[in-house]
Amino acid sequence: MTITETIIDLLASANINYTGKHHDPTFTSEESAKTRGEDLSSGAKAIVYKIESEFYLFVMAANEKIDTKKVKAYFRSLGQRAKKTRFASKQELLDLTGLVPGSVPPFGQPVLPFQLFVDPSLLKNDKISFNAGSLTYSITLSLLDYTKISNCDVFPFTIDRL
Repeated sequence: MTITETIIDLLASANINYTGKHHDPTFTSEESAKTRGEDLSSGAKAIVYKIESEFYLFVMAANEKIDTKKVKAYFRSLGQRAKKTRFASKQELLDLTGLVPGSVPPFGQPVLPFQLFVDPSLLKNDKISFNAGSLTYSITLSLLDYTKISNCDVFPFTIDRL
């Protein structure tokens, strides 16, 4: 089963309404938002990030950028080491998920094998849109439904705006 099919099954099993859209390949959050005809901030940007020897999934509004200092500080506050950190390489992403950059959906387990963290920037919208395991297929659903099924931990990890 593909990641897209896994997401659709998850939504169906939770009786969640969504809109799916086939489109030309989009490689960036900006391209995805333009193709969907939506504001960039309603998109979800999913980043696979390695802390020490473990990979995690960080999801934020697509118009935001991750602040790695905040990520390190959060993990240290939990009593965990966070000295060695970095973004997953394209090859690691492919090996871990079978996905390419730009196609990673905002779901950890059971869709992807990661603990999921969400930045509050994503929670400011009524809906969430994302490439669903594909560069050519997007899903949009209510943010309330997303938070019900995503099993995420929320903490602020994006760069502060002036």
